[in-house]
Amino acid sequence: MQDWWRGAVTYQVYPRSFQDSNGDGVGDLPGITRRLPYLADLGVEAVWLSPFFRSPMKDMGYDVSDYCDVDPVFGTLADFDALVARAHELGLKVIIDQVLSHSSDQHPAFTESRASRVNPKADWYVWADPRHDGSPPSNWLSVFGGPAWQWDARRKQYYLHNFLTSQPDLNYHNPEVQDWALGNLRFWLERGVDGFRFDTVNYFFHDPLLRDNPADYRVKPEAEPNPYGMQYHLFDKNQPENLDWMERIRVLLDEFGAASVGEMGESHHAIRMMGEYTAPGRLHQCYSFELMGYDYSAAFFRNKLSEFFSGAPDGWPMWAFSNHDVVRHVSRWADLGVSQDALAKQAGSLLLSFEGSICLWQGEELGQTDTELGFEELTDPQGITFWPEPVGRDNTRTPMVWDGSAHAGFSTVAPWLPVKPEQAVRHVAGQTGMPDSVLEHYRAMLAFRRGSALRTGKTRFLVLGEPVLGFVRGEGAGALLCLFNLSSVALSVTVAGVDALIGPSLGAALEGERLVLGPNAVAFLPVTGRVSVQD
Repeated sequence: MQDWWRGAVTYQVYPRSFQDSNGDGVGDLPGITRRLPYLADLGVEAVWLSPFFRSPMKDMGYDVSDYCDVDPVFGTLADFDALVARAHELGLKVIIDQVLSHSSDQHPAFTESRASRVNPKADWYVWADPRHDGSPPSNWLSVFGGPAWQWDARRKQYYLHNFLTSQPDLNYHNPEVQDWALGNLRFWLERGVDGFRFDTVNYFFHDPLLRDNPADYRVKPEAEPNPYGMQYHLFDKNQPENLDWMERIRVLLDEFGAASVGEMGESHHAIRMMGEYTAPGRLHQCYSFELMGYDYSAAFFRNKLSEFFSGAPDGWPMWAFSNHDVVRHVSRWADLGVSQDALAKQAGSLLLSFEGSICLWQGEELGQTDTELGFEELTDPQGITFWPEPVGRDNTRTPMVWDGSAHAGFSTVAPWLPVKPEQAVRHVAGQTGMPDSVLEHYRAMLAFRRGSALRTGKTRFLVLGEPVLGFVRGEGAGALLCLFNLSSVALSVTVAGVDALIGPSLGAALEGERLVLGPNAVAFLPVTGRVSVQD
């Protein structure tokens, strides 16, 4: 189907934590293949696989040493081919991560590049001479702490690493590097993948003059736990050449009819940049971390979505509340729910009502929360460096909980990260077929989205007082009024121009023109005339 991605729902799978098939405590590709029927039954349209490529696993696969092979911990290329074939049998698309802005320091290209200044790969990475005093060439910082420059005694130069020192940045100002990256994409396209998720999509190019970043212009009362956020990243990323590179990628994707989604790693102008990166001829979709914070107000959601569609009428967003890098949203917004289940159901309904494409993080359909881990249990380099705050990413990456058996049905042995009692009680087997469960609500909501104006209808926001978020999706026959009480206190509003509640509405009752919205209520009402909502 042409433009299948537009309005589609993608489910993010973290291979290490989805299903272990060989009893080593680590999830793998055959395990994912085994669980694909669950995803098809859930009602999503695509599966996004986080990295499974050969890697020394210093950053859990986001440090790639061979872009065209599967790491043995996850299986083989034959296992990957079987996964794609099974997904397609079930009507699921397969999107795979591409971590192309940097590689592992164990990649053969980097080994060659660091050997001398005159070899064929000498200019494949970002190298720079020290300042006269021996210090790094700029003040750029690493996301994972410390300077973004690492001294290399072989070349007597610094190399750039926006993340770990073992993740050197590739030099995309070199056309050979671009051609190499396109070759990696072609390898997987020819194996049948339906698209790519591009990691840190705004990090490919750097300022060739290596100018210092200015301080963040926003006033902050004290230093942040991670000083990376104290700079305005004007020169180490977000360069205009990125957009030309997106257009080169798009030409290849169009050759195969494949889709793309970019991760916008930016805290200042992310919504605007999402629009720039999804302009015609560039990426198909883009998401950022804008909706993955702690704000759960009507004004926040209304402003963020309005900002995108008013600023990028020809662009296309992908919205997500959680992923493998942030605290799960049920944990972030816990104080705003009358119960964990009520908040989980409402958040799922809200996200799946937004215009754009949607990405679900594995386990959120169970109302899963973050796992509280001790320092000795951590594997995440970011979490270890900044302990105890921010908490890092292991807390959200613990294994999928399939049933109530030992090790949660994920493995026959102790898994690589623990499944603790608070998470263990929220399992697939215990929620399947239970009408009031979070899982069954997600299934109903996904089906409702596919068959209604929620998938492709335009959005018209209503300006209502907090904590009520209201908008109309679609026009004419089939248009829907969507109302959400984003609090744990009951309230009511007067509505006109609508019919009776339909679909997976929650905690709402229509009494004449008075709509009672219980705590964390969700209301879907067919539009029959001119819509009016009065607080």
